[in-house]
Amino acid sequence: MRNKKNTTSATTENVHKRIPKRVTEEEQRWAEFIKSMNDFTRFMKESLEDSARKSAEDKKKFEASIKAMHKELGGISNSNGEVAEAYFVNSFAKSMSFAGQIFNGHLPNLTKKDKQLNLQGEYDLVLYNCTSAAIIEIKYKARKEDVENLINKVPVFKQLFPEYANYNLYLGLAAFHITKETEKASIQQGVAVIKQLGKSMVVNDAHLKVY
Repeated sequence: MRNKKNTTSATTENVHKRIPKRVTEEEQRWAEFIKSMNDFTRFMKESLEDSARKSAEDKKKFEASIKAMHKELGGISNSNGEVAEAYFVNSFAKSMSFAGQIFNGHLPNLTKKDKQLNLQGEYDLVLYNCTSAAIIEIKYKARKEDVENLINKVPVFKQLFPEYANYNLYLGLAAFHITKETEKASIQQGVAVIKQLGKSMVVNDAHLKVY
């Protein structure tokens, strides 16, 4: 019986000796797991931040390219407008005829601002003689709204240039490209349609009205 008791005591003692080692191994594995999770979390956070930073950079590059494209297109548009303006101004300077009349003067790019009247006007080309004046709006590509915009310039023109208030005032819309809808609207409103045909300027002013 004494031997058996001693054996039991020895076994219990050995179990108690192994418990700290087992606990230590569990803690170590748990610590390694926590470290792995922390490393993974940090990796994901850095990846997301890097992705966000690259996305922001790509967005800035994209926005910059869009702005550059708009600027380039705006430059092309302005260039086309200048070409159309030069062509029609030079053509009228040579012929000086419009609305069945001969004009003895022309004013390209006429602008005026009156602070007292709080008015400002810009006119691509104005033709004049002793009794009549004509406002020619020049576009590279004319649209229907350009007809109304031109007509709306008449009251302002007469206030800014009272010397022409009692003149017969005519209107013309000149463009390299005029849609059928625009041409129809011009005819209905008594505005001359002026186009380029080959190397010549063609003026359809048979339907003109005095403004």
